[in-house]
Amino acid sequence: MEYDVNELLARCDASGCYDIDKIKRAYYLAEELHRGQKRISGEDYIIHPIAVATIVYDCQLDTDSICAAFLHDTVEDCSDRVTLDDVRRQFGNDVADIVDGVTKLNIPFETKQEASIRNLRKMFLAMSKDLRVIFVKLADRLHNMRTLDVRSPEKQRSIALETMHVYAPLAHRIGMQRIKLELETLALSYLDPIGYAEIQKDTEKRYGESKDFLTQATKMVAQSLDSYGVHYRLEGRVKSTYSIYKKMYNQSKSFDEIYDFYALRVLVDTELDCYTVLGIIHEKFNSVPGRFKDYISTPKQNLYRSLHTTVIGSGGIPFEVQIRTWEMHSVAEYGLAAHWKYKSGERATHGLDEKLRWIRSLVESDNDGGDPDEFFNSLKIDLFEDEIFVFTPKGDVINLPARSTPVDFAYAIHSGVGNKMVGAKVNGNIVPIDTELQTGQIVEVLTNPNSKGPSRDWLTYVRSSEARNKIRMFFKKEMREENIQLGKQEIDREFKRYGVRYTEAQRDKIMQSLASRMGFAEGDDLYNSIGFGGMDVVKLGTKLKEEFNRLVVPEQEPAPVKPDIVDRPAREDRKNKKSSESVIVDNVEGCAVKFAKCCSPLPGDNIIGFITKGYGISIHKYDCINVQNGLKREEDRDRWVTASWTARAERRALGGFEIHLNIFASYTPSIIADVSILLRDMKVEITSVATKESGDNIVLNFGIRCSNTDHANTIIGALRKIKGVYEITRGNQ
Repeated sequence: MEYDVNELLARCDASGCYDIDKIKRAYYLAEELHRGQKRISGEDYIIHPIAVATIVYDCQLDTDSICAAFLHDTVEDCSDRVTLDDVRRQFGNDVADIVDGVTKLNIPFETKQEASIRNLRKMFLAMSKDLRVIFVKLADRLHNMRTLDVRSPEKQRSIALETMHVYAPLAHRIGMQRIKLELETLALSYLDPIGYAEIQKDTEKRYGESKDFLTQATKMVAQSLDSYGVHYRLEGRVKSTYSIYKKMYNQSKSFDEIYDFYALRVLVDTELDCYTVLGIIHEKFNSVPGRFKDYISTPKQNLYRSLHTTVIGSGGIPFEVQIRTWEMHSVAEYGLAAHWKYKSGERATHGLDEKLRWIRSLVESDNDGGDPDEFFNSLKIDLFEDEIFVFTPKGDVINLPARSTPVDFAYAIHSGVGNKMVGAKVNGNIVPIDTELQTGQIVEVLTNPNSKGPSRDWLTYVRSSEARNKIRMFFKKEMREENIQLGKQEIDREFKRYGVRYTEAQRDKIMQSLASRMGFAEGDDLYNSIGFGGMDVVKLGTKLKEEFNRLVVPEQEPAPVKPDIVDRPAREDRKNKKSSESVIVDNVEGCAVKFAKCCSPLPGDNIIGFITKGYGISIHKYDCINVQNGLKREEDRDRWVTASWTARAERRALGGFEIHLNIFASYTPSIIADVSILLRDMKVEITSVATKESGDNIVLNFGIRCSNTDHANTIIGALRKIKGVYEITRGNQ
């Protein structure tokens, strides 16, 4: 696709709605700063800002948005020649804030994943203040996707995955359906090129076989509308490639089972005309039961409004009819961007506060230095979850994520209502507060002014990020001292696994150092975050161990954990031909050992050795049930020996030790795939899989390879977040 800056400037000038001089200044500055820079394709870099500005113009955004589109990469890529303050002085606060919102953080991160999530968080924080940030970012991503063919296969897949997981759902969430559909289709072409090509081939074949169908259906609808004197515009389309792919994948359907392949869109002048046309359509064609949706009386959260109905056309072919006004169509195509059409400044943002509430809720805990994974999980719920619509007793509609509870409902009304909630009624009947709500229900919150506040258990079943953040904010502010003590207890439990004595002062010194490293003002703030659930100790594993080793271990060398064994005779044959570089046995390094499958010991576990008959020394976790039982047997007492890990074991490469995880979960058809995919994404090697079903539950035994207890805890922490998983243990059951 060719992009011509002169044509764009001419279009802006001709519309009479833009400050053309300001837009030209932005372009000339971008052209000067990017001069000499090339894209990977070899073309001049300035082509990219021109393309982004053109897409932004096509979305009917304002002058400042177009200026920011031209300048969006200048601060990041030309920092030696321009700063954000320079942009602010020349183009004003709005342009500078939009450019800042799409500029990546220029600070080091420990992992690429953390960098990606932190940059997303920064973008959402800026987006909560000015929605134009995301419009420019979506335009930027759309052009990058249109030109992705010049990147390496690895980069293509990485960018396409992020587009499919974040930017396409985000475009849908703010109602920009045109951009959403193109992003999904482009991403699919890189993620599953074979499936994409097959669907396109089948689509062309079906459309060729029934190419007259849309023409005939359009003609019949037009004749009916003309006979009633309705003023309208009629459009026909076939279902998008990605929509077909998604339906085939999610519902296990073949291409021939896709019945809503065709659709007509009727655009009319008024809301009353929408319902009039609906009646005319139902009079002319037989409707399909259960396929009528009224998004006019109950709009979607992204402001989408339309009537949808599916009817049977000639030859028994079903097709969908969408009916909306011109204004509804503008919002459907451009979403919240439609608010900037021919507008600027406060006039454009008027009335958007309520519509941006979900974004502000998502980032309102941003200053907690919270867990990046937790932010991303909340983001996925807000972007991917289906919606339900429930009513207050007064008839007001409340939109919530699917599977929400009365607690989510209470906090959607007001944090004060949620904090004083003691019960709930659904359709007049008292129900447990963890009841999953359904569309159309009337929900009433029961409150008590003497209530002491929410329960920490509520965090285990609320679905909305808004409710989760408000509950955590309550505990953060109202129960700080209790949170600090809970945080200290969590840290003490973690430190005890290291097998080294430490003082309370050393612990607090470690936490102060770690707090500074993570952006907290003091150690108590980090304890507080752990205590109210804003930070998971498991996620701190590596950083915590580094600080512990730096501040405690040099002062006191770790002593091997010795079992309570008396009068054990000395042994002369501790060292065998086959040696291990991982374990010290009875203060001797290099003994022949094997690791017990019953408990799968890892570096970081307290361990003990057992001299087997003919198989060397078997290494167990000290708290293994077989150890506890074995130490009670007098006849085997002298066969137990002290053991500890070598420094080399702690530094051993990922994948060095095999362990078994017992994953207890509610049975679903996808549970094994969910676990396998997560382990694959974490680059964890799977060595074996076994399952055991019991009624509605299932136990999965996964053999995996990992490096130490920190690595294992990170894996276990991630697995616990899979829907249906309720317990995970180590060992071979």
